[in-house]
Amino acid sequence: MVPPHKSVSKDELLRLNQAIAKTGYCSRRAADELIAQGRVKLNGKVIKEFGALVSDKDKLAVDNKPIAVKSFTYVAMYKPFGIVTTCQDEHDRQTILDLLPANLSHLRPVGRLDLASEGLIVLTNDGELTQRLTHPSMHTDKFYVVTVKGAMQSQDYKLMASGVELDDGRTKPATVRQLAKGKQGNVPTTTFELVISEGRNRQIRRMCEKLGYSVIRLVRTGIGALQLGKMTPGTWRYLTVKEINALNTEYGRSTSTNRSKTKNRS
Repeated sequence: MVPPHKSVSKDELLRLNQAIAKTGYCSRRAADELIAQGRVKLNGKVIKEFGALVSDKDKLAVDNKPIAVKSFTYVAMYKPFGIVTTCQDEHDRQTILDLLPANLSHLRPVGRLDLASEGLIVLTNDGELTQRLTHPSMHTDKFYVVTVKGAMQSQDYKLMASGVELDDGRTKPATVRQLAKGKQGNVPTTTFELVISEGRNRQIRRMCEKLGYSVIRLVRTGIGALQLGKMTPGTWRYLTVKEINALNTEYGRSTSTNRSKTKNRS
């Protein structure tokens, strides 16, 4: 096993297959095959040990061709109402990339929020983390604050929590908590927090419609360990190292990061 570098902490070291995957050359599984075949060199030496550790100071090569670990950037944005969660729009509507400076135009959204929804969305060029956050098998918890027309009844909270039968199948169990009751003019309204681990198209709106309620406002307030906090519509910020590490740990990966700015932007 290649010994850890004395000048680099263990938290900043990656296993060899992780380091190869971070270059964008291939997946970790494919990297394992390359290592086993003796096609990977670390600092000029063929390495077949899967437990070898790599820092950003090491030199990697596959088939004698140098590969470099990519620099990843992670951004949290409060997507406003009416903004499209795509990189380009055929109808020339404003997209979330229009809210970022030009030097961040290479980032891609992790998942989506529909046009009428707002709240937290992550943008990054880290394809592996994107896959982990969006893959159905990971059961990523997503937190929402929902306001609907009507005074929701206790049985409807129970139905929403246990699962609602939609045209594409029954929804998975969810967590529901009433936050407030109010009025929009003479119409009663209910605001509640909903935590789901699925990502079906317009799922929450369809769940509410099935129970007889129309959504007035839908805000995503959290994705896994990441929370919207005090961000306001249209602002963005870099994720902190702590937040990135929390996401990676929560979804089965340990990695070092290079962006840790936290100031909100607009």
